[in-house]
Amino acid sequence: MTVLIEKSKTIEEHRAHEKDTGSPEVQIALLSERIKYLTDHFKTHRKDHSSRRGMIAKVNLRRKLLNYLKRIDVERYKTIVEKLKLRR
Repeated sequence: MTVLIEKSKTIEEHRAHEKDTGSPEVQIALLSERIKYLTDHFKTHRKDHSSRRGMIAKVNLRRKLLNYLKRIDVERYKTIVEKLKLRR
């Protein structure tokens, strides 16, 4: 149940309008949350290679979405990178 609450909260924070659930910003935010969770998971489960493979796929998908957003609207890209603290 807490996963659904966190997911809906993330969607609420990053959506562009009332019914927005699929914009690149929302997708990037959801992927980032999942990647953070999996990173913590691997601290205790070092040999969980199947989940690691899934995480790598999520990182690659997030990178593609970020590249797409950068290509279509640089300001939206900068906003989401700053909001999620992806670049340091």
